Amino acid sequence: MTGIGIGELALEREVRESLQWFTREKQWINEVHLQVCRIPAPTFLEQERAAWLLEQFRGYGWNASIDRAGNVAATDGDSPYVALTAHLDTVLAPRNKEEIAVEAGGGFRGPGVSDNGAGLAALLAVARNWKSCPKPPGLASGLALVANVGEEGEGNLLGMRHLCKQAPLGRKIDSFVVVDGAGIDHITTHALGSRRFEISFTGAGGHSWSDFGVGNPIHALCRAVALFSDTPLDGRLKSAINVGIIEGGSSVNAIPQMARAKVDIRSESNPRIDELVAALQTAVDRARDVENQRATGGKIAGKLKEIGARPAAALADDAPILQYVREVDAHLGIRAHTDTSSTDANIPLSMGIPAVALGGGGVGGGAHTTQEWFRPDGRDLALKRILLVLLLLMRNGAGE
Repeated sequence: MTGIGIGELALEREVRESLQWFTREKQWINEVHLQVCRIPAPTFLEQERAAWLLEQFRGYGWNASIDRAGNVAATDGDSPYVALTAHLDTVLAPRNKEEIAVEAGGGFRGPGVSDNGAGLAALLAVARNWKSCPKPPGLASGLALVANVGEEGEGNLLGMRHLCKQAPLGRKIDSFVVVDGAGIDHITTHALGSRRFEISFTGAGGHSWSDFGVGNPIHALCRAVALFSDTPLDGRLKSAINVGIIEGGSSVNAIPQMARAKVDIRSESNPRIDELVAALQTAVDRARDVENQRATGGKIAGKLKEIGARPAAALADDAPILQYVREVDAHLGIRAHTDTSSTDANIPLSMGIPAVALGGGGVGGGAHTTQEWFRPDGRDLALKRILLVLLLLMRNGAGE
């Protein structure tokens, strides 16, 4: 790998000024973090927050727009671009602005303040920094900022899929730095794969006494869940299965007409995911057959419907983008480990596009709960890290 190194880059006057800006503007970054978190953005309903982000980007001087998927994209300079992204959506949304609170010690509390309030605050901080500070010379790439929709849950990475596979901008992006959540202790280089399914059983239903004997969808569903949960998960690569939702029935004294469950299957290996999907189908078929064999009346039907898929993938250990992050970490005194996680980086990594996911700094916890929290202590160190990685990519490129 050749090109400018971190030691030389960090000595440039323009770079020093940009790095100092993050420390000087700590209070503004905290304030904009709270503002964005107070705009509800549950998955599939990110429009209000997207409109606000668009206004901010344009106010800082960016060429920004909202694409067909609902992503907010801003660019500066010429392609190819290095992209910095953060997802707009949250699992839970505040019911009112007061649910996003500042605690006595200066920390934040409320749904989405860490995941992904920290990422969006980093995106906004870099956006304003880029237009407020002089740019270093010799940049070979432009910069693209994207606040994307549909990362969480059944959003199924729809915003990043659209960006990478359909949007004209995506064809001009050479590498991705994804900011997701808080912290500086990790570098996500392995994309955790997942597939999600809805199991449903349907039947005639009836009265629990007078119609006893007809096939019972809930009995079949429970049997299928029990069978699938006994699937062995031994192996070198870690895998996990989870039944997260079970629904069905209308009364304690009624045989239900329908029962369904939602299942999450995850693994570091796409072939292993396929094996687990086959095991799930076998469990559904077996549960249906057993229930119908026991029934003396109407039979039931079973169905397996895929509702989400995220590909597993990995960044090469010698990829330049990873070496840049390690160089920056050594320069800033950050000790970080590589990890495996499910993020927006899954999509570019699965397409062979260099990508990493980093934290937006500070410390956070309680993700996906009403008691989610974030402390901005040391956030500026993470922002300096992000900017330096972007500059190395823009100077040297992400290729071998």
